[in-house]
Amino acid sequence: MCAARALLNIDQRQLSAMSGVSLPTIQRMETSRGPVRGNIDTLVKIVKALDDAGVELIGDNAHSVSMGRGVRLKKPLA
Repeated sequence: MCAARALLNIDQRQLSAMSGVSLPTIQRMETSRGPVRGNIDTLVKIVKALDDAGVELIGDNAHSVSMGRGVRLKKPLA
């Protein structure tokens, strides 16, 4: 989430407002080690907020130069 927030130039409080997820939950998720953990509804809200804001999450099988997970800004619509 930190990388996605950096692409959007937003802080945790702004992501909280955009997603409807509490600030402490976002803080807890970002400071946890390993894969992000949380209930499915919370994760869906955050992913939707990031997607709506123009961030694309890159999964294991998605096309990327380094073939790994990550985030990137969506391509502008032509």
